[in-house]
Amino acid sequence: MRYLPLTPSDRDAMLRQIGARSIDDFYADVPASARLKKPVDGLPGFQGELQVERHLTRLSRRNTTASDGPFFVGCGAYKHHIPASVDHIIQRSEFLTTYTPYQPEIAQGTLQTLFEFQTQVAALTAMDVANASMYDGSTACAEAAVMACRVTRRNRVLLSGGLHPHYAETTRTVCEAAGIEVVVLPPAIDGELKLVEALGDTDACVIAQSPNVFGTITDLNPLADAAHARGALLVSVFTEAVSLGLVTPPGEMGADIAVGEGQSIGVPLGFGGPYVGLFACRSKFMRQMPGRLAGETLDADGRRGFVLTLSTREQHIRRDKATSNICTNSGLCALAFTAHMTLLGEAGLTRLARLNHETACDLADALGKVKGVKILTPRYFNEFAFRTPKPAEQVIAGLEAEGVLGGVRASRLFPKGKFDDVIIAAATECVTHADIEAYSAALWEVLK
Repeated sequence: MRYLPLTPSDRDAMLRQIGARSIDDFYADVPASARLKKPVDGLPGFQGELQVERHLTRLSRRNTTASDGPFFVGCGAYKHHIPASVDHIIQRSEFLTTYTPYQPEIAQGTLQTLFEFQTQVAALTAMDVANASMYDGSTACAEAAVMACRVTRRNRVLLSGGLHPHYAETTRTVCEAAGIEVVVLPPAIDGELKLVEALGDTDACVIAQSPNVFGTITDLNPLADAAHARGALLVSVFTEAVSLGLVTPPGEMGADIAVGEGQSIGVPLGFGGPYVGLFACRSKFMRQMPGRLAGETLDADGRRGFVLTLSTREQHIRRDKATSNICTNSGLCALAFTAHMTLLGEAGLTRLARLNHETACDLADALGKVKGVKILTPRYFNEFAFRTPKPAEQVIAGLEAEGVLGGVRASRLFPKGKFDDVIIAAATECVTHADIEAYSAALWEVLK
């Protein structure tokens, strides 16, 4: 059976066996503020299967999907077109059912797809080597911070004010457990190079994002030079992988580690996941890189083959020797990324990136003509911030009432009050001229 319920006496016997008083003992390390004090609203205690299906269906209809109307939401998760062939490939049984390739002699297909994925990520970021993916962009960022501390033997990391707050919080959480100090600069629309002034002699790395959470593109070369002069590493972060088809990649700006989110290529929004983390670095740091690394070799008969060259996860080696305790690599999402990237090719990715940028420029031109609106992002790819004469929360709600999902209010990410009137909007190749006209018209109406 898929579900085997336990009786109260069964649970009591299990608790006695392990010396626990109640199930609550299992959650002693979870702060009280993070625990629910009552059952989740809207969910009944128990019902039959048919009733549960009906109830969940009603709940699902309360969602607005990215395809229900004009959609301009970004901030780390982007709506891009995914060819139907990608879904067909990843649902083939030999891919969908594969697991960790412990035995290379029976996992050559899986190992080759990982090898191809790594090759694509290394080329995309202009770095020497990439691993076989991570959970998502935020955990990749956190792992980069910890890796930089191992490399430099320092215990302080400096984060840009333009780094996505979710990435910053994930990094802070992971680093706190490792005894690493995390310093985050105040949020700034165009402030990546402020890290140069804040950089100290005890910093293991500086973490900057381009395009940053406000969409601003920054040349990180001066930051790389400043970091290297002080013995620190530069970690370059991106949340929009398609941007690397047009903007200067991290490796060409002096980055030592490049991390980011690969969702934009082959992976649907999915109401928040699962996504896939990209992680690349200079070859001299390869042995400190978390995760797995698939390599190419020759078998005893001289035929091309693939193996796990490095596996420094705790799933493979002793925990105290592991570089990471992340025990999955979002393999199916990595495969989707590889399939989509293969279909695009270098020329296709460049055309896609150019289309994204042109669409964002059209959106900025249209919104900039609305009375009281000011475009704030000075250099952008497909996402930018703009100021409105009314509170952003009110404007976003008004746009939604007009059938337009107009973006993300910056105050949702930075709730301290500085950006209460700022909206961050994204425009990908999925946005049409009609969508832009609808957004502009709705914004005029909301701001009257």
